[in-house]
This record gives sequence, structure tokens and C-alpha cells, in this order.
Amino acid sequence: MIQVGDAIPNANITVIDQSGQETLNSTQFFKNKKVVLFALPGAFTPTCSEAHLPGYVVNYDAIVSKGVDAVACLSVNDSFVMKAWQEQQNAEHITMIADGGGALTKAMDLVLDTSDFGGVRSQRYSMIVDNGNIIQLNVEAPNSFEVSDSETVLTQL
Repeated sequence: MIQVGDAIPNANITVIDQSGQETLNSTQFFKNKKVVLFALPGAFTPTCSEAHLPGYVVNYDAIVSKGVDAVACLSVNDSFVMKAWQEQQNAEHITMIADGGGALTKAMDLVLDTSDFGGVRSQRYSMIVDNGNIIQLNVEAPNSFEVSDSETVLTQL
């Protein structure tokens, strides 16, 4: 599994933000900026929709005020699902990252096997990335939501 001090691996991702949608390499996205990235098993799922993403929407301004250039949400979903979820959650300031085939998730070894209901998904985590290097990493235990929330990240910034 990726660790603090490691660089974000190269993988193609689709980034959805206020300027539109673009497929690019993950190293391009994280280069020369400070990013709070949080990941979750799936858009429109209960904990993700009721607690995880909403916390970052509510605390977006506080996070950005700490010198963060982008707050991004990653899921192994396609870009259409991520865009629809962004709109439904009023999360227009959150950059959505569609890791459709799970390439980045696999490269970081943060895969959650949900073959009984969804296939390859991302584990629930948060991280702080500075110029492509991970400086904080909070990976949840299975079926937990205790350390990847926005309040924890705020204390780490």
C-alpha cells in the first residue's frame, strides 16, 4: 500500500471540476499544488452520500483557507456518475476524480474488493498531497468511517 512520503503513481484519471471534464495523468493533476484527496467506495452509496462527501462540502472553505489548492473526491466510477453525484450533492467546488477502471486505485494498492456487489472499488481514505507527494494518509478500517473525514484532515493541515 502507498505510504506517507511516496509520490502519487502515474495513472489516467478523469477530472471533473467547474471548468468541465478532462482526462489526464494523475501526476499532471497533482503537480505544483497542494491537494486534499478523499476517496470512497462509490458515488450515491449511503455513507458516501450522507456523511463523507457532505463533510467536505461543508468544510471546503476552511480547508482551502489552510493553503489547499484543490479538494478532490476519487471513486472507481465513471465520469458521468461522478458528475451527476457532484450536482446532486451541491459539490460544485469539489473536484471529482473518476478512476473508472481503478487504475490509480490499483497503483496505490488501495483496492476494496466488493465482488459480491460492485467489483473493484476504492478503500475509504483521505490524504494530503503536496506537489505529488503524500504528506498525510488516513486509511479506514473495513466498514469504518472515523479517520478520513474532513474534520480529521482540517486538524492535519
